[in-house]
Amino acid sequence: MAIYLYLSLLPEALIASMLSPEEFGAYYAVGSVKKSRGQAMFFEVDPDFRHPYFRVEDAYARCVPHEDGSLKASVYISVYRVLEHMDFDALRHLYLTTMDGRTLELSPSNEIPNGNEQLHLYQEIVPVSPLVVSRLGPIAFVDTIVRNPVPLISVPALVFTELQLGDLADDPEMGLMENLPYSNQDHLRQCLTDVKTKYAATKMVDRVSTPNVQYRTIKNGFFVGNKKQLRYFPMPSPEEIRTTNYRWFRSANM
Repeated sequence: MAIYLYLSLLPEALIASMLSPEEFGAYYAVGSVKKSRGQAMFFEVDPDFRHPYFRVEDAYARCVPHEDGSLKASVYISVYRVLEHMDFDALRHLYLTTMDGRTLELSPSNEIPNGNEQLHLYQEIVPVSPLVVSRLGPIAFVDTIVRNPVPLISVPALVFTELQLGDLADDPEMGLMENLPYSNQDHLRQCLTDVKTKYAATKMVDRVSTPNVQYRTIKNGFFVGNKKQLRYFPMPSPEEIRTTNYRWFRSANM
């Protein structure tokens, strides 16, 4: 029987499973008697991926059906420093699962947007999860956080998404927030104004921000980068999602 390999982002973990992506998403989000309910984000990884840091073969050996015939849902391979040891070429698709177990598949794209707006809002997800604003587009942001040895703070790899700012991207002081659901809006405006008018190109909005993302606020998609690679998984338009996956669309917008 097929064995799948998943890189979970909430929390960061490498997991072997006998469940298909849709089944795994429902299991991981809705939970069982030992797990609370919550959002899930995970990459499907090439099952042939191997790295000395991970004991993949040992996990595969444990992926056997239970005595009642039900499939083995999860065998954890690693829960620490997973992303930095990952070959990004092995990442096949990214799956976003709502709290009630509806899953949306995102495919990678070679066209990486860099944004023409003055300001950006990024939710970092793995391995750290602050909410930050920046003058830097996604490519320059990865270069600064991951690839540039000059900053005092850096990470070996990063998954993040860009969130919508609407009018605030160009006019943080007077722009309308309309349907933007962000808390502490005055603080967000001030942080955006600071990076627009002062030296620092990036500023933390919330250092303890939960990596859970309101899917409807995603501007373009998800980025995953390290010192050598940058991959982009674009988010379909709301109209496309509504047409092709209405149940997910409805769940994500509840």
